[in-house]
Amino acid sequence: MLDDRGKLLGYKNLDELRRNLEPILLRRTRASVLDELPPRMTEIVRVEPTAEQQAVHNAHMQVVAAITRKKYISEMDLLRLRKALLMCRMSADSTFLVDKTPPAYSSKLERLDELLGQLLVEPDRKIVLFSEWTTMLGLIEPMLRDHRAGYVRLDGSVPQKKRPELVHRFHSDPGCRLFITTNAGATGLNLQAANTVINVDLPWNPAILEQRIARAHRMGQTRPVQVFVLVSEGTIEENLLATLSAKYELSNAALDADSDIDAVDLCTGIDELKARLEVLLGAKPMAPVDQSVQRDRQDELERLSHRNRVAAAGGQLVTAAFRFLDEMIPADGDAAATTEMERVLRRQLAQCVDRDEATGHATLKVTLPDAAALDSLARSLSRLLVQSQQ
Repeated sequence: MLDDRGKLLGYKNLDELRRNLEPILLRRTRASVLDELPPRMTEIVRVEPTAEQQAVHNAHMQVVAAITRKKYISEMDLLRLRKALLMCRMSADSTFLVDKTPPAYSSKLERLDELLGQLLVEPDRKIVLFSEWTTMLGLIEPMLRDHRAGYVRLDGSVPQKKRPELVHRFHSDPGCRLFITTNAGATGLNLQAANTVINVDLPWNPAILEQRIARAHRMGQTRPVQVFVLVSEGTIEENLLATLSAKYELSNAALDADSDIDAVDLCTGIDELKARLEVLLGAKPMAPVDQSVQRDRQDELERLSHRNRVAAAGGQLVTAAFRFLDEMIPADGDAAATTEMERVLRRQLAQCVDRDEATGHATLKVTLPDAAALDSLARSLSRLLVQSQQ
């Protein structure tokens, strides 16, 4: 479905597509063969990031938030968004991935060290370990040497002709306990010798996560498979897998013969990016609203807009009043003492000011002692306004 400008809005007639594909499509999903596979146990290992990791993550998330508040997003904004989101994901692993500066602050590496210590005491334990980044694998390798665990490493720099040799060693050598790899090893490899899969971090696409696990949990596996997924709390990793649900819906609607879905709405371009980023930032998807709710929301927006205008005007009024007082107060006092008092007051007031990163506006909130204070303020302002009109 396209709009007048050719923008993709969604897909329709999916039932007709399924009928056309049925004579030529033979689809065997993992769900259809799960009964033939040994059990699979998945454990989410939640890790609290260090203060340094959280600081780096939050700094880049502020960039993301500032850009997504813009009414229009340029190509340069898109590049900045991709970089900021990448930095957030990297910082969830280690600060070293972001700044390449030691020490490598990473609570995830500490937790992984503990986990490997628990697993490697079992002599028949063989592990496939995945990470998105080669730098992270480089940080993990000294840990494996400390545990005196034999391993092979596969990443994008390993030529295709050498990869079967690595797989053969992992299968045949009892001393080779780990197969560590990037997503280069997520497809096309049979690693049934492993009975454990560790995901140090999460990919953007949840299908890749399933492909990683399928290297060990596949036809030919005879032992139960244990899967660990390390997730840094309070970071982008917690919401990562929720961003591609629309693609799952479309895939199932197009290929699942038992599906009864005829159309899937799919926003694209900037709209899709903003919607996904809202989920990544922790916002919950909004359900469709009726007209009354829409009117209430519009009224609320107008009320907030009026409130902001009053706040801005009040700020100008207060500033003008203090300028007036500054002119009226004699300036023949102790200049040094006045300057020092001004410095102290400025520092104290600055601690009470909230600054909007996007606009640069400063907000100083004042708490009224009671409802009578509001009445008194309204009465005084009304007198000033009446006097100014006479």
